[in-house]
Amino acid sequence: MTRLTQEMLYQGRIFDITREQHRMPDGRESTFEFLRHPGGCAVLPVMADGRLLLIRQFRPSIGDTICEIPAGRLEPGEDPAGCVRRELVEEVGYHAAGLESLGFIYSSIGFCDEKIYLFVATDLEQTETALEPDEFIEPLVVDLETALAMITAGAITDAKTQVALLRYALNKRV
Repeated sequence: MTRLTQEMLYQGRIFDITREQHRMPDGRESTFEFLRHPGGCAVLPVMADGRLLLIRQFRPSIGDTICEIPAGRLEPGEDPAGCVRRELVEEVGYHAAGLESLGFIYSSIGFCDEKIYLFVATDLEQTETALEPDEFIEPLVVDLETALAMITAGAITDAKTQVALLRYALNKRV
């Protein structure tokens, strides 16, 4: 597939929207609209006793509070590990001495190029939070089995959180 044209429809603070003409593998041409995102990072903080630090955060896009892991958008030129360390301090008030990659996911490839890097943070040291004015976050500490049961029960519906928890659980059992 080859991109033939790209038109900027919207340029925003968080994402851009483009309309693109592509030549398909069979030679036909098709038009698509894409949400272009700089990417993000998400982190599963693991406390010294093995329990996990999740958050409950109000998300205006769905008009509800959701259980998830701390996460944030990559700033221009920022590396994923730096983003995770920044978000961990901002959202839950912890520095992490240990950081392990859980790989990455694409959030919704049908219309968006957002790539989310997933990490596990260990050896946590508490500090002050630095919430943004529009963030309303409540910490939730649970053990792994409870977190997995919350996925099964539909209490954790956030995709990045489900993937991070499941990858973490699989890594622990291997």
